[in-house]
Amino acid sequence: MRRSIATVSLSGSLADKLTAIGAAGFDGVEIFENDLVAGAMGPEEVRARAADLGLGIDLYQPFRDFEAVPPALLARNLRRAEHKFAVMERLGATRLLVCSSVSPESVDDDALAAEQLRLLAERAAEHGITIAYEALAWGRHVDDYPHAWRIVRMADHPGLGVCLDSFHILSRETDPYAIETIPAEKIFFLQLADAPRLPMDVLYWSRHYRCFPGQGDLDVAGLVAHVLRTGYDGPLSLEVFNDIFRQAAAMRTARDAMRSLIFLEEEVGERLDAQGALNLPAPALSLPAPPPAAPVPTGFAFAELAVPEPRPLGDLLDALGFVRTGVHSGKPVELWEQGEARILLNSGSAESEDGPALGAIGLESPDPGASVKRAEALLSPVLPRSRAPRDAPLDAVAAPDGTELFFCRTARPDHPSWTDDFGRDRREPPDGEITHIDHVALTQPWHHFDEASLFYRAVLGLRPHESLELPDPYGLMRSRAASTADGRVRFALNVAYVGAHDGVPYGASHGGPGVAWQHVALASRDIAATARRLRAAGTAVLPIPANYHDDLEARHDLGAERHRLLRELGLLYDRDAHGEFLHFYTLTTGRVFLEVVQRLGGYRGYGAVNAPVRLAAQHAASRPRLG
Repeated sequence: MRRSIATVSLSGSLADKLTAIGAAGFDGVEIFENDLVAGAMGPEEVRARAADLGLGIDLYQPFRDFEAVPPALLARNLRRAEHKFAVMERLGATRLLVCSSVSPESVDDDALAAEQLRLLAERAAEHGITIAYEALAWGRHVDDYPHAWRIVRMADHPGLGVCLDSFHILSRETDPYAIETIPAEKIFFLQLADAPRLPMDVLYWSRHYRCFPGQGDLDVAGLVAHVLRTGYDGPLSLEVFNDIFRQAAAMRTARDAMRSLIFLEEEVGERLDAQGALNLPAPALSLPAPPPAAPVPTGFAFAELAVPEPRPLGDLLDALGFVRTGVHSGKPVELWEQGEARILLNSGSAESEDGPALGAIGLESPDPGASVKRAEALLSPVLPRSRAPRDAPLDAVAAPDGTELFFCRTARPDHPSWTDDFGRDRREPPDGEITHIDHVALTQPWHHFDEASLFYRAVLGLRPHESLELPDPYGLMRSRAASTADGRVRFALNVAYVGAHDGVPYGASHGGPGVAWQHVALASRDIAATARRLRAAGTAVLPIPANYHDDLEARHDLGAERHRLLRELGLLYDRDAHGEFLHFYTLTTGRVFLEVVQRLGGYRGYGAVNAPVRLAAQHAASRPRLG
C-alpha cells in the first residue's frame, strides 16, 4: 500500500518539500496547487524532480466550486478545468481532486451536480485524467461523504469517484460505517488527518489545527479500517493544514509524518485482526508488516540531571532522605537512591552550562533490545554513545525535545544492570518515605509538541490523556500527559505560550516555562513527613500564598486539622473520582525543580488545577538558586 503526503503539510518551497518527502521514504505526493503556482520550478521540472526522488504524483489539488452552477457559469468552469488538465499533463498527474462547492452561485440540485461532474469526467478522460470528488465539511450543499457518493453514483462515469477525507468525515461526526457500502473501485483517493477536539467553526479548525494521525483525538484508524474493508488498495495520504507544521523544518515534519503512518498502519492492522481479517477482500490485507511490538515500560529506572557540580542538588537529595550509593567507574556521575527512586547527578555534561538540566531518563523495559528495535522502526535511531569496555550495554534514543531515553533492566539476573557501572561496593539504598519516581514533566519546544505526543504514544506504547490549557501569569501553558495503563510510567508534556516579561523573553533571563522548565516528581508514602524533613534540614521549598489555602477551604471541607496541616507545610491538594493528591515543589535551580507527591486511593491526575498557583509562585520567586 502506497504512502503519500500533500505538499501543503510541510514548510518551505516546493523543491524543499519534495526533497523532505523523498528523504522520509514516501512513495507519492499530492501537489497542492498553491505550491506549484508560487514555485520557481515548472511542471516538467517538478515531474522530473519527483521521479528522481522516487515519488509518484498521486493527486493534483484542489479544483474548487465547479458543480451545480447555472448554465451561464458552466462554460467558465470548463475553461478553468481545461487549463488544469494541461498543467496536470505536464506534471504527469492523472487524478484531480474536486471539492464540493462553497460558492453562493451553486444551487441545491443533485441531478445538475451529477450532470456537470459527468461532463467534467468526460473532458478529463480525454487527457487520461480521473476525478475524485470530495465533500467538504463546510460545503454549501454537499457536506458529507454519503451525499457526495449519491451524486457520483448518479453521474455514473468510470472516471469519476469519491475522495474520502478523515477530517471532513470525523469532524462532523458522520458515521464512517457506511463507507463499506461504497465499491472499492469508486473510492479514488483517501486523505488522512487527525485533530484535537476543539469547539470552533469547522473551517477554521480544519485550516489551522489538523495534525498527523495519532497526535489528535479523532478515530482515524477506525475510519481507515472501514475503507480497507471495501477492498480499497490506493494510497494512504496525509493532508494536514497546520500553522505550526508550516513553520517547522520540513525534513523533521516529513519524518514525523512517516512515523504517524507507520503507527496508523499498525493500529489499523490490529482493528482488522479484531474484526476478522480473513473475511476481507485481498487488497485490504496489503498493509505493510507492522513494526516490532512496543514492550510497555514498567517503571522509571533513573532520572539524570546535568549539573555544573554536584553539591547544591546533592544537598537537596540528602535533605529528602536520598543517599549517594555509588560513583560511576569512568565518568563524573553520582548515583543517589531512596527506595526505587534513582537520581543521577552528571557533572561532566555540557547541558549544565545554564545550571542543572534534565538530560536523560531511564525506563525499565521487559526487553530493552525489543524497545530499541521498536524505536528504530518508528524512525528514532539509537544515539551514538561512548562506552568503556566494562560498561553495561545501554542504548538510548532521543525524544523530540532532545531528552535521552535509555531502556534498562535494573538488577535482573537475565540482563546486565547499568547500576554495576557504579562500583561493586555500591551501598544499598535506604528505605525512606520516597518510594519511586512518580512522573516526569518535560517542557517541549512549541513546534515539537504534537511530535512529542505521537512519539510517546507510538514509540513507548503510552496512552495519551486529554490535552489541557492552563493559565500562566504571562500567557497559557498547554499540557498533555501520557502514561502506562497501570500508571507506573507517567510523562507530562508541556508547552508554554508566554510572551516577554519586563521586555525580556522567557529563557533569556528568567528561565521560565516558555523555554525549558522540567521537573521530576517523587512519590512519597508520607508527604507530611517528607515536608517536615526538608524543614528540619533548613531547605526552602516553593512558597504557596495564603490565598491558595483560603480558597482551598472554600472548595473542599477537609476538616480544620487537615487544612491547618496543609497550610503549615505548604502542601497543595486535589481530588478526582478515584482518590486524593497531595504535592509540593522545591525551588527551581537552573531549569529543574523537584516535586514530591502522594497519591491517596486511585487518583489518576497530576494536580493540574494547582498548576496556575505553582507557575505564579515560580515566576514570583524570579529564578532562585538552591544552596
